[in-house]
Amino acid sequence: MTSGIWKGNLFLFSVSVCSVYDLYICTKVETLANIKSLTRKEVLTQNAYSAEEIPCKIKLDANENPFNLPGPLKNELFKRMKRALLNRYPEAGAMKLRERFSEHFGVKKDMIMLGNGSDELIQILCHTLALPNASVLIPVPTFGMYKICSLNSGYEVIEVPTDKFFDLDIKPMLYLTKEKSPSLIFLSYPNNPTSNCFSQEKIEMLLECSKGLVVIDEAYYNFSKKTFLPLLKKYNNLVILRTLSKVGLAAMRIGFLIGPASLIHELDKVRLPYNLNMLSQIAAGFYLDYEQEFLAQMNDIIDGREALLSALKKIKGVKPYPADANFIFFSCDIDPDRIYRKLLEQGILVKRFSLAGGLGDFLRVTVGRPDENEEFLKSFRKVIK
Repeated sequence: MTSGIWKGNLFLFSVSVCSVYDLYICTKVETLANIKSLTRKEVLTQNAYSAEEIPCKIKLDANENPFNLPGPLKNELFKRMKRALLNRYPEAGAMKLRERFSEHFGVKKDMIMLGNGSDELIQILCHTLALPNASVLIPVPTFGMYKICSLNSGYEVIEVPTDKFFDLDIKPMLYLTKEKSPSLIFLSYPNNPTSNCFSQEKIEMLLECSKGLVVIDEAYYNFSKKTFLPLLKKYNNLVILRTLSKVGLAAMRIGFLIGPASLIHELDKVRLPYNLNMLSQIAAGFYLDYEQEFLAQMNDIIDGREALLSALKKIKGVKPYPADANFIFFSCDIDPDRIYRKLLEQGILVKRFSLAGGLGDFLRVTVGRPDENEEFLKSFRKVIK
């Protein structure tokens, strides 16, 4: 027997001892049997983001900085971390860092938020703006987390293939922006995986046309030196993402979202209170103190990119595309899947892509240390022959 009454917003009920047991068994069995019925269909119909660890000698697949921190610099960072009180929570919202990085980026402190990598900030954006029947517009190919976070938040995801130069196909994007009025447009700048920067003129056309937010992900800014930061004053629907992952702190997961103060105010309601752990906060402050040492590595990577790009252009049957990031996207006459496997047999890991819509198969190689780049080229030439 079960009985009860409503009192305000509470339902007060009582059950007999035997019915409690019956109710427990019934609920447990039904819940275990119906997990799929409780899960969003957008989650059920997609695959998780693939970040598997593949054993290799030279890792050139994840767009990481190939250089570790120099010994003295790493010791100084660890020295600071040793002073951390691990029994205490980190500063909620990383407010001191917001102030420091607002000066670094040249914006007001109420225009910036820090996150557990850019991935978390993308997720917070999607959760905050997920009105019923909302949509997200993205070019393809592009960074996979835009689509994953959007689907998980219930958006309709609208994909527009890039043109043959991997630039934005602006006519259909403008049409869909007007017709569908997407809440979010995600643009990777430079684009991952193609390594090129989209046309600034085309992006500004989207900014002027869109009633929603246009998110420019500048994860690879330090390699392109191109930014939309100065346009924040011109466009109130512009949001910019940055990260410290590519400068050598990928393990610490430190991302930045820069946009209108009114947007940050709402995002802070969705952000978890201690989203950036204490050690990551220490590492972020450490980066500002030693930024020049980090940037010296970026210049070395740019030099390596240009040398690697030049070498690939000289190999018959290989077509590398213009590169503004720390990786090179290329096609080749021989089956890319076969090349991928043969390189892996020699201990060299790159990334392979099979683009939808008949765009073809491609490979992406991250710029490594000079010795790694040479070893990759040596093995690649052998495979090609």
